[in-house]
Amino acid sequence: MSTTLPASVEVLETSAAGISSEDAVATATLSIEAPPARRSRLDALTGMRALAALNILFFHFSDPKIFGPFAPVVDNGYVSVSFFLLLSGFVLAYNYRERADRGLMRARTFWKARFSRIYPVFLFSLLMSLIVLGQEWRVRPHGEFAWGVGLTLLLAQGWSPTLCTFWNTPAWTLTTDVFFYALFPWLVTLRRPRTRNRIVWTMLAFWCLSFILPSLYAIFNPDGDPHLGRYSNGWWLRAVKFGPLQHLPSFLFGMALASLNDFIPERSHLRTALGVVGFAALYTILCFGTHMPYLFMHDGLLMPLYALIVLGLAGRNFLTRLFSVYPLIVIGEASYCLYILHFNLWNLLHDDTHLLARAGLLRYDPWLSYALVVLIAIAVMYLVERPGQRLIKRWMHLPPRFREADAPPSVP
Repeated sequence: MSTTLPASVEVLETSAAGISSEDAVATATLSIEAPPARRSRLDALTGMRALAALNILFFHFSDPKIFGPFAPVVDNGYVSVSFFLLLSGFVLAYNYRERADRGLMRARTFWKARFSRIYPVFLFSLLMSLIVLGQEWRVRPHGEFAWGVGLTLLLAQGWSPTLCTFWNTPAWTLTTDVFFYALFPWLVTLRRPRTRNRIVWTMLAFWCLSFILPSLYAIFNPDGDPHLGRYSNGWWLRAVKFGPLQHLPSFLFGMALASLNDFIPERSHLRTALGVVGFAALYTILCFGTHMPYLFMHDGLLMPLYALIVLGLAGRNFLTRLFSVYPLIVIGEASYCLYILHFNLWNLLHDDTHLLARAGLLRYDPWLSYALVVLIAIAVMYLVERPGQRLIKRWMHLPPRFREADAPPSVP
């Protein structure tokens, strides 16, 4: 969600819902004398983040049938999570490889900057959700409740299958983000494959790695669920779905994809073809989503199709123009806020306060609620996320000339 997580995907940084151009790159100390060259902005990927974050909102709170031909996309909206995780690896690698190669990557600075990026809005989401915390108190043993509060405040709740959705359901992805950030300063310095064939084989290996835990679950079925699906909720299923280790291959796949991206010219017609094929194939598979293996779909099966889409949107063609319109850019920059706030905010408007019902506005739902949630997310980006980020940076004494790369939190 981001959970992880989701700023224009410039050349600076990405976390899977985090979502603004000041998002993802939050960390390398630059040499003032010879700063790394700024790479091309990836505004179309910021627009794609907007659509992915909106799709998660629609997935959680809609009857997919109201979306007509896009019903299969909304009905399988949970797959947007793995897209965000892959995109996080892609954007971070896209923006940081040159710095790392020149010895300019500073892990501590990176971690501080990422913390300043994700924590203000996350803390705001918890304060906004005190009603949910009261509900947790009533339904959980008090010892479990105390652990839930502690782990959630430390962004570690995703390691516990019992507590991964404590207090703010989508925030389990932030544990995965933190895990990625902890490893990234080391991962980005590792020797990378230098030829297209080796990069593709490396990506294939990461894709296959993502099947290991889902395959073991399918073979042994430890929860004894004969009809595994989106409403299944076994302990072992939650461990696989929400555990950070299961999602590491998506992040590594995205990092390798950034290397493959360098081999394709920005204006190449190949990018257009890859993007069109990726979108068409993804839509076709989602039309048969109920017949696809749920756990594999949730945790990485669609990686190759996401790769085609990312390569298509990382160039210069009609697809990038289509996804770079201003409204999508704005929502994309606020996508981390949208992702991390949407679940409890929707419940606050409808179930906790019945605000819309009292105002006699339910007849305009769900569209009015969608608009309100998006507008509130944008407002929180300007009033909480960015000021909080600047405040924490000053408090942590980050270099004043330091500029974050565009890597949003992995969101959903």
